[in-house]
Amino acid sequence: MGRGSGVAPSRARVAVALSLLLLLLALATPALAQVAYPSRSIRIIVPFQPGGSSDVIARILAGPLQQALGQTVFVENRGGGGSNIGTAVAARADADGYTLLLTTSAFVANPSLYQSVPYDAFKDFAPIADLAVAPNVLVANLDAGIASLPDLVKRAKAEPNALNYASAGVGTTPHMAVELLKVRAGINLTHVPYSGGGPATQAVLAGTTQLFVGSMPNVHDHVRAGTVKGLGVTSAQRWSDLPDVPTFIESGFPDFVSETIHILLAPAGTPDDIVERLSQETIAILRRPEMIERLTQAGYFTVAGGRDALKARIAREVPFYRQLVEAAKIRVEP
Repeated sequence: MGRGSGVAPSRARVAVALSLLLLLLALATPALAQVAYPSRSIRIIVPFQPGGSSDVIARILAGPLQQALGQTVFVENRGGGGSNIGTAVAARADADGYTLLLTTSAFVANPSLYQSVPYDAFKDFAPIADLAVAPNVLVANLDAGIASLPDLVKRAKAEPNALNYASAGVGTTPHMAVELLKVRAGINLTHVPYSGGGPATQAVLAGTTQLFVGSMPNVHDHVRAGTVKGLGVTSAQRWSDLPDVPTFIESGFPDFVSETIHILLAPAGTPDDIVERLSQETIAILRRPEMIERLTQAGYFTVAGGRDALKARIAREVPFYRQLVEAAKIRVEP
C-alpha cells in the first residue's frame, strides 16, 4: 500500500508536466511560425539570359528586398524556350516563398504563341506585384545606314527580305511590336530571336543583325551614347532623356503603343501571409523616391501595383495578346 500510494502521485506529476509542456509548445508554435519566414536565401528566377530588362529590374530590386527581408535575395537566370523553361521551373518549385519568378509580357503572350506551354498563367502562380513597364525601342546598327523609321520602311520595300532584326525571343513584346509594324507597313523583316535582351543587344552592336527591338532598359544607354541609332519608341510620348527618338505615332503609325510589363509572382500554393508580405515589401520599395528615379534612369516607368492589380492585368492581357497574335498572323510555335 505504502509503495503504491507513492507511485500514483509520481505518475500524476509526470502527466501534468507533459500536459504543460505540450501546452507551451502549442502556444509557442504560432510565434515560431511568424518569425520562420524568411529563414534562408530567396531566389528570383528570371526566365531570360543576363542583361535583359527583366534581369536588370530583378537586380535593382534584389538589394533593397534583401535588406527588407533580412535574408540573401539572389537572381537566377534560366533562359530558353522564349521564357517557357525558366517559367516552368518556377511553377514547379516548392510553394514556400523561397522561389519567385520575375518575368515580362512573354508570360501572358506565350499561351497564344505556342501550341502548348508548360504552365497555366492563371492557376500555376500567385501574383505578388505589378512592378514596372517599359516602352520598346527599335534601333539600327550604325553601319546599316538607316536613319529613321520611314527610312527603314522605304528600304524594306525596295529590298524585300534584305533586313533582319534581333529580339529577346519569340513572344516578347518587342517581337510582337515589330510583327505588327510589318503588317501595318506592308514590309518584311526577318526575325532573329535570342534567349534574352542582353545577347540580342550585343547582336546589333556587333552588326550580326542590322536592327534590334528591345525594351527601353536594354537600349537606353546605347542610344544615349550613340553606339546605335534610335529609330522609334513605342510609347505615347518621347522618352524624356532621348528627345531625338520619335514615337512610332509621330512616324506615321497612329495609336502604336506597346509596353513590356515586368511582374513578380510566386508558385501557386505559397502561403497567403508570405505572398502578402512579399507584396507589401516590394511595393514599399518601388514607391521610394530614389527607387522611382533609379528605375526611370534605367528606362522603366514604375507601376508598383499590388496583388489584385497584377491579377487583373494578367486577366486583361492574356486575351489581348491572343487577339494581337491573330491580327498580326504571327506563326504559333510547336
